[in-house]
Amino acid sequence: MMGLREIYGNLPLPPGQVAGIAVDLVLARVRPARLPVPRPLSAAAGTGLLLAGIAVNFRSLAERRRAEGEGFELEHPRSLVITGPYALSRNPMYAGWWLIHLGSGLLQGSAWALLTMPAAALAEHRGVLAEERKLSEQFGADFAAYAAQVPRYFSLGRPLRP
Repeated sequence: MMGLREIYGNLPLPPGQVAGIAVDLVLARVRPARLPVPRPLSAAAGTGLLLAGIAVNFRSLAERRRAEGEGFELEHPRSLVITGPYALSRNPMYAGWWLIHLGSGLLQGSAWALLTMPAAALAEHRGVLAEERKLSEQFGADFAAYAAQVPRYFSLGRPLRP
């Protein structure tokens, strides 16, 4: 039986989101900008988004592990995973980090997260495009078909049926 460290040890920490969360925390201390909603409401929404982001990331890693087996490397996929969260998003862990980022800001009642999260996501977009180019080269027509059916970041529509 593997422990959590072995399963989730390669959880990516996207630099844009880590930097964005840090900037949000610093700005909230140095120049507070409160959300125009009651604190309990922003805390509840933030908690929900934070937990949802954590769940998306852990579920995405579990799906990769299920598909690729033990010892998988996130940066070097052996197979194209199109099930679980990957049936809704080609990059569910990025979307998960966005939820974590926004949730942490709302949890502290900071309006700065409404600026830092999109800025961080935009900063990471070029890296996402590079990752997808590598996947396209590695998996060819299979990735092209997948990309034609599943949005890059998220969808509220019907998931891909593999």
